[in-house]
Parts: sequence; C-alpha cells; structure tokens
Amino acid sequence: MRTKLIAGNWKMNGSFESNGALLRALKEQWPTLPCDVLVCAPAVYLAQCRAELAGTGIGWGAQDVSAHTAGAYTGEVAAAMLADVGCSHVIVGHSEPRSYHGHSDALIAQKCLRALESSLAPILCVGETLAERDAGLTNAVVMRQLGAVLEMLTPRQAAQLVVAYEPVWAIGTGRTATPDMAQEVHATLRRQLHAFSPDAAATVRILYGGSMKPDNAPALMAMPDIDGGLIGGASLQADSFSAIIRAAA
Repeated sequence: MRTKLIAGNWKMNGSFESNGALLRALKEQWPTLPCDVLVCAPAVYLAQCRAELAGTGIGWGAQDVSAHTAGAYTGEVAAAMLADVGCSHVIVGHSEPRSYHGHSDALIAQKCLRALESSLAPILCVGETLAERDAGLTNAVVMRQLGAVLEMLTPRQAAQLVVAYEPVWAIGTGRTATPDMAQEVHATLRRQLHAFSPDAAATVRILYGGSMKPDNAPALMAMPDIDGGLIGGASLQADSFSAIIRAAA
C-alpha cells in the first residue's frame, strides 16, 4: 500500500520569523507522523527548513529546479544544489510557471530528469484549465503532460515520481473538484502509468492539488487513487495543515 504524502507548497510566501513559527508549531504538534509530510519552500528559505527540520520526520523540498546542471544560468538553481541543502523532493511543472513563464512539456521533462539524476523525487504537476475541462479535454491534457515526462524516463526512474493533479481552475479560487471528479482523473493517470510500467503504477503516489482544505481532505483522500495532497494556502497555517495531515492517517 502506498503511504499518503502531504506536501505543503508555500509558493512565494514567508519570512524567517513566520517560517520559524510555522515549523516549530508543526514539530510540536507532530512528534510522530501518521503519513509522509513535506514542506516546499522558496529557495532562500531551504537552509532554514534544514536547520529547523533536520532529525524530525518532516521533509523539505524546493518549488522548481533548473533544466541545466551548472553554468552561466544566473538566477537558476541546479538539482545538485537542492540535494546539497537536503531536499528530498522538488515541484516541477506547477501551473503557475507553466502559465506565467511559458514552461513547456519538453522543458518540464528535462527538469524532472535533472532532479532524478540528483536523487530528488520530482512532484510533477499536471492539470487542465477551465476551458479545457469544459471542452472535454481533461484526460487528453493530463495524459499529454505526464506522457512527455514518461517518454524521457526508464521504468525505474518513473517509479520515483510523485504526480500531482492540480485542476488549474481550482487553484486559489475556492473551487474544488468533487472527490469523484478528482478520482476519475487520478484513475486515468494510474492507467497511463500502468501501461508504461506496472511497477511504477503501483509505486507512484498521485496527489490532489486543487484547493485541498481541512473540510474536503477526508473525502478526497478516501478515494482509492488519491494518495495525498499538494497543499497551497492551507499549508501556511499550522492548524489547517495539521488537520489535513490528520485526515491522511
């Protein structure tokens, strides 16, 4: 059975003071954890996460990674650098850099490969816009996004992925896919993984990333193919994040 994973995505939020308070509260509330827990922080705060969380059960990860290994790429952060600060995971292909910075499927596939080469687990985000959902293109969109990555990987590498389904129309809007709607897409992704590698399909955790909150988390995570959540705003408050962790138990 796949262990649930609750990953907090802080996005471009935080300060040393507020981060410290949040991380200390999480450590106090969770001396032992019922599932895997991870916080994905802005790059400038990863060393703080390491200092606060080392030796606890809570992991830390980054929000993006360069497609390059090193060199004249000012402002970018290489996978080896993220590994050097103790990251275990990195978010790749989130809808925001896809939309705001034009990250293509091909670029995202390269980022996943660089992460895996440095023993980081990519959290690969896939998801459709409202227009794409209304046009009946949801499955085609998410399968294209996942397929672009799978064709770059071996089955062994694919088994190290985490996939996060984030319906773009539900991010930060207060709207959420119903558990049945989310399960349908997660099952589609699981079938695609199975066609590529049955071992990967059995291992890869597929998270829901569209405005999961304490009140909807239990029903979402009761679905057979929803293996946890990629949590945005609710991860910035210890009590709400803890309530979602509790729902994963």
